[in-house]
Amino acid sequence: MNAKSNKTDDRIMVARALLSTSDKTGLAELAAGLADLGVELISTGGTARALREHGLTVSDVSAVTGFPEIMDGRVKTLHPAIHGGFLGVRGDAEHEAAMAEHHIAPIDLAVINLYPFEQTVRSGGDFAACVENIDIGGPAMIRAAAKNHRFVTIITDPADGQLVLQALRQEGGVPGELRRRLAAKAFAHTAAYDAAIATWFAEQTQETAPQKRILAGTLSQVMRYGENPHQSAAFYVGGRDRPGVSSARQVQGKTLSYNNINDTDAAFELVCEFDPAKAAVAIIKHANPCGVAVGKEPLDAYEKALACDCVSAFGGIVALNQPIDETAARKIAEIFTEVVIAPDASPEALEVFAGKKNLRLLLTGGLADPRAPGLAAKTVAGGLLVQSRDNGVVDDLRLEVVTKRQPDERQMADLKFAFSVAKHVKSNAIVYAKDGATVGIGAGQMSRVDSARIAAQKAQDAARAAGLAQPLTKGCVAASDAFFPFADGLVAALEAGATAVIQPGGSMRDDEVIAAADEADIAMVFTGMRHFRH
Repeated sequence: MNAKSNKTDDRIMVARALLSTSDKTGLAELAAGLADLGVELISTGGTARALREHGLTVSDVSAVTGFPEIMDGRVKTLHPAIHGGFLGVRGDAEHEAAMAEHHIAPIDLAVINLYPFEQTVRSGGDFAACVENIDIGGPAMIRAAAKNHRFVTIITDPADGQLVLQALRQEGGVPGELRRRLAAKAFAHTAAYDAAIATWFAEQTQETAPQKRILAGTLSQVMRYGENPHQSAAFYVGGRDRPGVSSARQVQGKTLSYNNINDTDAAFELVCEFDPAKAAVAIIKHANPCGVAVGKEPLDAYEKALACDCVSAFGGIVALNQPIDETAARKIAEIFTEVVIAPDASPEALEVFAGKKNLRLLLTGGLADPRAPGLAAKTVAGGLLVQSRDNGVVDDLRLEVVTKRQPDERQMADLKFAFSVAKHVKSNAIVYAKDGATVGIGAGQMSRVDSARIAAQKAQDAARAAGLAQPLTKGCVAASDAFFPFADGLVAALEAGATAVIQPGGSMRDDEVIAAADEADIAMVFTGMRHFRH
């Protein structure tokens, strides 16, 4: 065998191909194109049957190996006749002698994708079904073909089949640059597959901190830039299905930017906290809420949310937990809005938004479960911080009234609402709320007192803008994402007009803070759960 016999410059001709796929998208067209070029086709069980149904001549792998498929197909391609065909170095005398001695013919092209493990997990497959869908022979063949990409072309993505056919037809062979790109894609494919299996197994064994943590995703979008213009960025999706920005259908508008996706995710996750029986709206800017409200219908909730900070809402993200109707759409369209995300929209609402060409409209088809488990990750220099997502919900907590005064029914509803919002505000977070709407939000300050004062100042600004004589915070409730380390934060909330407070508790000075609340004759509730968000 001569290395130049199937090589033109760095282009490799294809005389023999092995096809073994779970996803058969485009398979028949690719195989027919290869057959027209005189390529010998080898295949495994189900793939071979599918190709024969299209009138193609295919050799079974068992005919190549001289060994039948056994153990329900678990063992079929793990054989030197297959792996030697992939791994043999063309032009290497020792390799070629071994191939000749053992009657191993080279395989120039592999078209392989893997058992549907992730789909089986997502569809609720039991333990045995998930294990049975862990592919063994497929990853081994992919890695063998990709390793020897100097001489072998590997296709793992059905979309790449036509690229290879085009190269064979127009250039007489597959160029080295394309083979390298496909090999890189193949190794990423098997790595992501193994990552999904490793993550699932860790969940089955309830291992919260496995020795090796692998996160993987599939490229969804390459962005013009990242958080700032000098940063490159891309969006990857993966993991379990969860309604939200990654799975939403974009109805209109420009491509989402890095910041759009980050803010839209924050907005939608926030509105998913609330019972969809009551409309909820969140308006987000730079991953922090400008205003959040619940109401009788989407318009009512939007107007209450907007009233909290109509200045910051300009150019923001609007999320709803109910389908958007025409009246809500018209109101939202009155000011410049970057993105609107909701489970659905009426035809009339779609028509309204269509008049705003720059507005990006995303429809998710449903709401995300705030209680669902999951992972949150953040890179640090030389490492990765991974934690379980914050799926604590205030309605599931054992709330403790620690003051002499008990909150009334209206106050308790507002306290729960405010604490749900505070969970989605950057720490330190203080949220003032009244009648199911935020009236002041203080976010991301180094001092909790500063957050309380900023929230009050923003409420005063909003009152002046609305022509009101008294601040919106008069008679409100206050929520803190973490305990008050001193009574000064509570005092600042009282000065703003709060009549009830909800906080996690757990400070060394809880008694001091409770005494200050009792002295002011207000109600205070401990949740026992902190919601830091950095």
